[in-house]
Amino acid sequence: MPQSFADLTPPIALTPLDGRYRDQVAPLVDHLSEAALNRSRLIVETEWVIHLLDNEAIPGLRTLTEDERALLRAIPEDFGAEGIAEHKEIERETVHDVKAVEYYIKRRLQGTSLEPLAEIVHIYCTSEDVNNLAYALMIKGAVRDVWLPAFEGVVAQIADLARETADVPMLSRTHGQPATPTTLGKELAVFAHRLQRQARRIPANQTLGKINGATGTYAAHAISVPDTDWEQISRSFVEHLDLTWNPLTTQIESHDWQAELYADMARAGRILHNVATDVWTYISLGYFRQRLSAQGGTGSSTMPHKVNPIRFENAEANLEISGALLDVLSQTLVTSRMQRDLTDSTTQRNVAPAIGHSLLAIQNIAKGLAGLDVDAEAMAADLEGNWEVLGEAVQSVMRTLGVQGHEGLDNPYERLKELTRGHRVTGEDMRAFIGDLGLPDAERDRLLALTPASYVGCAPRLVGHLDD
Repeated sequence: MPQSFADLTPPIALTPLDGRYRDQVAPLVDHLSEAALNRSRLIVETEWVIHLLDNEAIPGLRTLTEDERALLRAIPEDFGAEGIAEHKEIERETVHDVKAVEYYIKRRLQGTSLEPLAEIVHIYCTSEDVNNLAYALMIKGAVRDVWLPAFEGVVAQIADLARETADVPMLSRTHGQPATPTTLGKELAVFAHRLQRQARRIPANQTLGKINGATGTYAAHAISVPDTDWEQISRSFVEHLDLTWNPLTTQIESHDWQAELYADMARAGRILHNVATDVWTYISLGYFRQRLSAQGGTGSSTMPHKVNPIRFENAEANLEISGALLDVLSQTLVTSRMQRDLTDSTTQRNVAPAIGHSLLAIQNIAKGLAGLDVDAEAMAADLEGNWEVLGEAVQSVMRTLGVQGHEGLDNPYERLKELTRGHRVTGEDMRAFIGDLGLPDAERDRLLALTPASYVGCAPRLVGHLDD
């Protein structure tokens, strides 16, 4: 029997994010791990104690000293390896992770001036009061501090490359077939513009929170201290955490804001997926060359001439995984039976892999783009081999002249179709056709001067819209 890896120390990672790709996604551990969840719970619980006493929500209790506030805030700040182990030990006894957080805090108040006030910890709270705020802090921090800077960085890379190549002509391929030329920069600018919109949408999403009791009615609060304005206490506390107060909930905060955020992140990922597939295709066409030093390592195990576009392929796969997880989160979290069921509890624990696979993909695209060189000569050769794409230009001029009353220019589309469809047209063929049309001198000369490489319309100028 082979040795069981499950018994090895340190533990063997089950998922690639915690194994093979650990270094790339490690910054998310501070935000989206189980330990980060418990640290966020500690923040919520200790800040709730401070908020209640500072706002005199419970008559007859003294206010805190600055040292006592510092003592409470040090509890989450000092939560490290020993604290994680201690919380786990307490949870084995409570079989309840939030209750274990409450007991963890109370242990730290023993022997201090706050010990007589220990029962304020978790007072008037259901577990979901703590959890929804903890997850809000975690997810907001992960997106703001880790995911969004990486995303904005790769968008900036694409935009910079678009500006650099705004004037580099390139053959378009609509339906995979040669089509009206464009510039490489304009095509990259389309992606950058789409991604810039998502980069603005994502941080604009509200992050909602609530702290209103077992079924969202402040029942325990009102029966205990009926003269306190508990809605105001709740609202000011949520806003103190830099979150948006949700005034109407069941036992759980409804998670709609999470669904909105994940939908935007999934959409951003799908646009990036399109970037990865298009750049991969441009590499295969020779429009981009890959620098081996930038891509790293062996290109192929058996074919030494190859530099494989592995960064973009890796990104494709991870964006597909991330998108699927984000979709599931969006669909599942908005539904809760009656006033509460527990489906959201295990679902939210998968926010980490959803964002982790997205972050990994973003990093791979960034590394892949950094290792590319533009081959303008390859693009020029492709254009030179496809003079038939000027058929659109010629028939458009013929149509314009025809409606203006010029004779002899009937059926322009059909005539160009006969010349170009299914045929390889050379420059000489196209110029001869233009010369025989009987066009006015200005239009004839303009078309005779046209080449596939110069037939790019306003494409170079359009890139400037990235700076609007």
